[in-house]
Amino acid sequence: MGYLKPAAAAAFLTVFCFGGVMAGDRITGRQDATRSEVIAANGMVATSQPLATQVGLDILKSGGNAVDAAIAANAALGLMEPTGSGIGGDLFAIVWDAKARKLYGLNASGRSPKGLTFAKLQAELDTSGRDGIPPYGVLPVSVPGAVDGWFELHNKFGKLPMKKILQPAIEYAEKGFPLTELIAHYWKLSQQRYQDVPGAFAETYLINGEAPAKGQVFRNPDLAKSYRLLASKGRKAFYEGEIADRIDRFMKANGGYLRKADLESHTSEWVQPASVKYRGYEVFELPPNGQGIAALQMLQILKHFDLAGMGFNSADSLHVLIEAKKLAYEDRAKFYVDPDFADIPLDRLLSEQYGAERAKLIGERAASRVEPGVATLEEGDTIYLTTADQDGNMVSLIQSNYRGMGSGVVVPGTGFMLQDRGQLFSMDPDHANVYAPGKRPFHTIIPAFAMKDGEPWLSFGVMGGAMQPQGHVQILVNMIDYGMNLQEAGDAARWQHFGSTEPTEAADKVLQNGGYTEVESGIPYDVVRDLSARGHKLRYGVGGYGGYQAILHDPEAGVYYGASESRKDGQAAGY
Repeated sequence: MGYLKPAAAAAFLTVFCFGGVMAGDRITGRQDATRSEVIAANGMVATSQPLATQVGLDILKSGGNAVDAAIAANAALGLMEPTGSGIGGDLFAIVWDAKARKLYGLNASGRSPKGLTFAKLQAELDTSGRDGIPPYGVLPVSVPGAVDGWFELHNKFGKLPMKKILQPAIEYAEKGFPLTELIAHYWKLSQQRYQDVPGAFAETYLINGEAPAKGQVFRNPDLAKSYRLLASKGRKAFYEGEIADRIDRFMKANGGYLRKADLESHTSEWVQPASVKYRGYEVFELPPNGQGIAALQMLQILKHFDLAGMGFNSADSLHVLIEAKKLAYEDRAKFYVDPDFADIPLDRLLSEQYGAERAKLIGERAASRVEPGVATLEEGDTIYLTTADQDGNMVSLIQSNYRGMGSGVVVPGTGFMLQDRGQLFSMDPDHANVYAPGKRPFHTIIPAFAMKDGEPWLSFGVMGGAMQPQGHVQILVNMIDYGMNLQEAGDAARWQHFGSTEPTEAADKVLQNGGYTEVESGIPYDVVRDLSARGHKLRYGVGGYGGYQAILHDPEAGVYYGASESRKDGQAAGY
């Protein structure tokens, strides 16, 4: 090994001996940066599976718009990443319509079976000896809203015919595709989870009795048939036709409560995205029954602290971020419910005054007991994708079957699993999120969007159960407070706080032990030690920090920037 020249030696000492260790390996100076942003002028797609990204990109190149590309990519992910998505689940989306210069929100989540009353459900749980709604089997199954979401989006904004949009996913389902690494890992975990659930899980998702491995080619001809029905007969095939009939017969034969009548009466809802202003940007999330406004509540608290002055991932900044999360999530547990069944104090929760009041509750030490404010009234698997086209339209879309791959129920001949979102109801009669027939459960999946000076700036999401609002805030803080670029903001070391009260628990439950926080190894040990001294319970965790995808619009240069989660299999690509 040769000797370093004096200048190089000085740089070596500065980087490796005086605290800059890995930052010196990167041109940008960010120690966590994995790769450059993707930059393109005509269109961009970012998803958690490279082949799905290419499907969306091909749709854009063939004359489709951002909505067409989002539907095509989502269909591909339902095949290629069934561990986090599928037409047996729900969907939420935020769409920027460049022509109308307006932001639209879509809540395409399904409702509980009308024939399953609270008393019947309680009797089922008593018989099985369970305290809460189970994660698997027929009981947690609610109406799948994703397909209706696709057609609502397509009817309002779509450009290409649905046959062309779904054709790439149909071909991949028939001919097969090779599994990517992380998806194969989660697929394997699901193999034992569903072995006792009635239905066609093994026939649909296993090859010779085993989950497909990384690089192995997987086919799903039944899903191809379902997609062909949707392409030729539209949403009616799912909610009124052959697929609805199959679901109805299976549920009747296996003790389930979802019926064709539930599917026939299903409707999605166009909603006004909620927003708050944060340091010159306007951040949008969808209102409940989802958890998106938790991110907005956190931002309203955080604007009262000088995070930039505290420094990225310093003990001071992490302390404030974690405490803000605790405060917002206690409100999340009490107030975020189906608005058709409760009056949600949304204006109060998102007000400047309320944010200031909650910010004053953050002291020098970690709070053990945290209660919701006075406002009158974990293991989810998901996919998030975002698209943008040459006309300036942008789509922020999230879709999920909830826990694991879903309920485990695969109706024979359909090729997809039904969701288990109904597990997210409370069984406490005094809770606003209590189970009721025809009600939408509390939802974890949330798309996000941000504007700057009246122009679309950022379409993004961070999938992953209760991590999502925390992840949204971390991305925004990384970019706005710490000046990171789009890819760096996602690559940077993350944290996740656990233990907050859940919307499925008793109405009078509050956080009493402070919970605990998992951090990635990129957060320095001296910071972990400092936080521990302040009363935080810290752990190092592997995985579980969410899945990020994002597209940033630069109106001056007329280009898009794309970024994809470095912790997953995905890809951002443009042209």
